[in-house]
Parts: sequence; C-alpha cells; structure tokens
Amino acid sequence: MIHSTDIRRKGTGAMRRSTAGSMSAGIDPMAERRQTMDHLKTGEVISKRRRELGLTQNQLAKTLNISFQAVSKWENGTAYPDIEMLPKLAAELHTTVDALLGYRSVVTDYDKRYEAEEYYWGLQPNRICYDIMKLLPPIRPYRVLDMGCGEGKDAVFLAKCGYNVTAFDISEQGIDKAKRLAEHNKVDVRLFKADILDYQPDDDYNIIFSSGMLHFIPKPRRQELCDSLKAHTVENGFNALNVFVRKPFITRAWDSARDEELRHPWHSGELFGYYHDWLFHTCREEVFDCNSGGVPHKHCMDTLIAQKLEAGVQIEGQSGNAGSGR
Repeated sequence: MIHSTDIRRKGTGAMRRSTAGSMSAGIDPMAERRQTMDHLKTGEVISKRRRELGLTQNQLAKTLNISFQAVSKWENGTAYPDIEMLPKLAAELHTTVDALLGYRSVVTDYDKRYEAEEYYWGLQPNRICYDIMKLLPPIRPYRVLDMGCGEGKDAVFLAKCGYNVTAFDISEQGIDKAKRLAEHNKVDVRLFKADILDYQPDDDYNIIFSSGMLHFIPKPRRQELCDSLKAHTVENGFNALNVFVRKPFITRAWDSARDEELRHPWHSGELFGYYHDWLFHTCREEVFDCNSGGVPHKHCMDTLIAQKLEAGVQIEGQSGNAGSGR
C-alpha cells in the first residue's frame, strides 16, 4: 500500500503553473502540455487500464459522457484528456491521476517484496475469512470487496469458497501474482490496481474486507472512509476490518524504514467507534508476535466484524469477543 495524494497535488499544480508561465512567455501552452503528455505515455496507460477492466472504448466513453472517438484519440496519442477530466477518468479506471500521468509512486517497497516467486505473506487465508464464512456462508455468490488484497491469498480463497470477489491493491506486482494465483485455482476474481486514498466503491457489497492495510489512512480521513464503506454495504451485510493500534509498550518495527512515516497506527477502540450504530459480531484487541521482514517484533491489532442491520432495527446492546494472541 502506498500513498500518491501529495504527488498528485504537486504534479497537477506544477502542470497548471507551467501552463500559466508559458502563456506569459508567449509559448503555446497546449503545445507544451501535449509534449508533457507525450512524454508521460498517458494514452498507453489509459488503454492498458481499460483493457484490464474489460471495458470497450464505447463503454468508457459513456461513463465519462464523451464520444468513443475521444477515447480512441487519447489512446493513440493524437489528443489528450483535459486536466479537469483526469480525476474522473482515474476513478472510472480504478487508478490514480499519478498513474495516468505515468508517475511511479515514491514507495515501491511492496512491489519489491512481491517480486520473488514465493508468496510474501504465504498462502494460508486470514482467520477473518473463516469468521466471515460462519456469519454469511456462501449459499449464493455474495459480493465481497477485498481492499488491499496484496498477493491475493484471501481473495482467491473466498472465491474458491463460492463468493463473488472484487479485490484491489496498490502494488502492480501483487495484483499480477494474485491473477496468477486465481488462474492456478481456476477461479474468477475481479482484480485491479488502485490506491485506497483515491478509490471509491462503484457498487454495493455483502462483505467489505480489509486486513493489515488501513494504517495507511491518515486520521482526518478515517471517518469519511468508514462512512463510505458503510454506505456501500447492503442491509444485513458485513464489514470485516482490522487495524494496527499504537501502544506505548510496543516498539514499532516496520518492514521498511521508509514505511514509518507513511503508516498511521490507530488508537485503541477508534475503529469500533466509527461503527457504533452497527451490530458487533467480533470486537477484539490482541498483541501478537510478527517476523515479517526477518525482524522479530510485536504488533497490537483491533479487529471488528460488524453487521449493517435493516433500517429501523434497534441495537439493544453490543457484545464482542475479547481475546489475545493469534
């Protein structure tokens, strides 16, 4: 998982300043912009993402309220999307403005980890997957969204069990390995690359699941994120989430020194507060040993599985499962 918000703002801001400066200097701003876009291979990125999502040029054009000829011109490099169109285009392609402009993210640690043939996190599914199956057995293909799916072990497991799974991650390497894992297991999983800070669900789900990823969300954006997840969960559906929690007696030891400034551990109980109006099925905090990155260390994690009840149903009391250790 990686952030691209700051880069995007700097990138688009720089482009606007450059255009203004060119106008004052008597340089054609459109020609300068065309040269910049040419260098960044934006058309190739649009074409690649559209094909990965299984969209035709006409389908993409309809979602953007433009002609398919415009999309065709973007992809063959004879025309370029307006700057104002980039955020909407990125959203439709489940990517970031940075990616559309060809910028590589400043954090590539996860891509490096996933380069190896073996699976960095192994192939055993997260125990939350089994909790999900107990609460909502796949008697029909319930829709699941796996946010920050990594190399796809949980997404593929749930698909094998009969769920209809959509999954994304910021790591291109991770998504590629997840696709290979799905193909090896002969299951269909809708997999794509996206940044959680830019992603907006495009459908409603029976289950929204995320493990070991939400610490990349800065505190000011957590309420907004949880509200969005709740809004895109169907009645009687579930959100199954866990977050790393800051504890004064635990020395944080991230897998990479650069991760330290990008991770934002939650406060104890913070996640539970955002779901106070849902029914809790699992609500626990635990300290466990970890050896990721080859450095033994400890983590504290809050885990929540909460259910969205039908409108008008009152929650008389909350009771969670307290526990410690994995």
